[in-house]
Amino acid sequence: MGKNTLTKFSFSFILFISILTAESNNVLAAHAKHQYGNEKLSNFTVYWHDILSGHDPTSVSIVSPPPYPNKNNSIFGWVQMIDNKLTLDGDPKSKSIGRAQGFYAVASLDPKDLALLMTMNFYFTDGKYKGSTLEILGRNAFMNKVREMPIVGGSGFFRFARGYALLSTKMFNQSTGDAIVKYDLYVMHY
Repeated sequence: MGKNTLTKFSFSFILFISILTAESNNVLAAHAKHQYGNEKLSNFTVYWHDILSGHDPTSVSIVSPPPYPNKNNSIFGWVQMIDNKLTLDGDPKSKSIGRAQGFYAVASLDPKDLALLMTMNFYFTDGKYKGSTLEILGRNAFMNKVREMPIVGGSGFFRFARGYALLSTKMFNQSTGDAIVKYDLYVMHY
């Protein structure tokens, strides 16, 4: 009698989960179809101003490289927290249209192939995308002329976003570390 009860319970439980899963998939599909409409591609450019110098830096070191020498003499482990200005052109005095908020860290030991792990939100404070965000996460081989990074999400205007960014450094000051980087953004969203 116990084995029969267990079999009935197992069958009922599996049936219940199957119905619940099928119904939730139907609800999600209907929600996406009716609320968001067709997916579209947006392509636009912003400039990222990374300022480490002066009295009002937008990028500050939160973890320094280890004090002990390593075999490659790299800056592996260095971490910067950022709240960088975003503009529509490369002029540092341009009007801000948003902020790049997050961090980047030197994630490679090899000084000949320096790369950053970057995780940041582009938060738009003005213009067409005001109040929306794009999330960018990935490897930035910043010594390369052009780099590609994934766009992994968004909010507001960019809900369900995915895509990529092509980065190119427009200005880098070796003595201060200040940089201006052009981000060509290609974003699929609803």
